[in-house]
Amino acid sequence: QVQLVESGGGLVQAGDSLRLSCAASGRTFSNMGWFRQAPGKEREFVSAINCSGGVTLYTDSVKGRFTISRDNAKKTVYLQMNSLKPEDTAVYYCAAGSAYFGQLSSIYPYWGQGTQVTVSS
Repeated sequence: QVQLVESGGGLVQAGDSLRLSCAASGRTFSNMGWFRQAPGKEREFVSAINCSGGVTLYTDSVKGRFTISRDNAKKTVYLQMNSLKPEDTAVYYCAAGSAYFGQLSSIYPYWGQGTQVTVSS
């Protein structure tokens, strides 16, 4: 049974850092990503990483502040979030898939339950 479990969310102040983790069980996925959904908004792409970790994608609003990485031995993907802003407040979801790589949520068949990130000003 495939399961993605996120951790690392919390309440921080603007300018602080958090590191999110997503541990996969059941299998290894080629491509993994992070999405987020703020209250009243649609889920949006944040970042993605391919199997080797050699290719990464970021949405413009987090470039230079967030870094995605993975440890294939641990079947875990990370999202290091620095210089957090109140507009980063959202539930962050881990997503995984193997067939395609990109920003579309529809290409990721497996999803975690989400972890809340709240950034106060």
